Amino acid sequence: MSDQGKTRSAAGLLTLVLNQAAPIMHARLLAYASRYIDLTPEEAEFFRSQFTHRKYLKRQFVLQAGDVCRHETFVVSGCLRAYFVEPSGSFHIVQFAVEDWWMSDLKSLVHQTPATLNIDALEHTDVLQIEKDKLDLLYQEVPKTEHMFRTMLTNAFIAHQQRIIDNLCKPAAERYRTFLEKYGSIAQRVPQAQIASYLGMTPEFLSQVRRNLMRTPPDFS
Repeated sequence: MSDQGKTRSAAGLLTLVLNQAAPIMHARLLAYASRYIDLTPEEAEFFRSQFTHRKYLKRQFVLQAGDVCRHETFVVSGCLRAYFVEPSGSFHIVQFAVEDWWMSDLKSLVHQTPATLNIDALEHTDVLQIEKDKLDLLYQEVPKTEHMFRTMLTNAFIAHQQRIIDNLCKPAAERYRTFLEKYGSIAQRVPQAQIASYLGMTPEFLSQVRRNLMRTPPDFS
């Protein structure tokens, strides 16, 4: 077989694999939606059809600062991070997203203005994405989905507000403990330097916090 023929065969195989995987991924999305709303079979099919499956390799960008955010992104498998870089070069992680989490630059998506955030993949990641115009159409055709997204955004805002309070009021060790309690699975998948950035610490300071916690005897009172 020629090299060109081998390339076509490999591309065909990849397309077949993606097509076979798509129903499983959409099933996961529908299972997520069922936590919030009940969809009829017709509504579920329309809901599913508005999303596009994409794969991102490790370190590949989903969104770069300065571009306009066109999609709301649902993580099927893998891990994304959102971060911004100050003019000085300081690097700040705003959010991680693993399975069944959503990610976008919300301000950019809603107003269709240049994004502040960069979003990239920390692992090879499969996502389902919905474009803004399709999301607006979904709200019109299946109004209950707007309730789902509104609830999601409300919960995200509450979590973000609590994070701000924690960062202002809680000592570093307690913030790290809280992160482990809430996001233990992420802590097993993300380098400590990334966690340090998310918590607003240097990697060296987080290492000291972890050493101190390991030396602290358990409280059995």
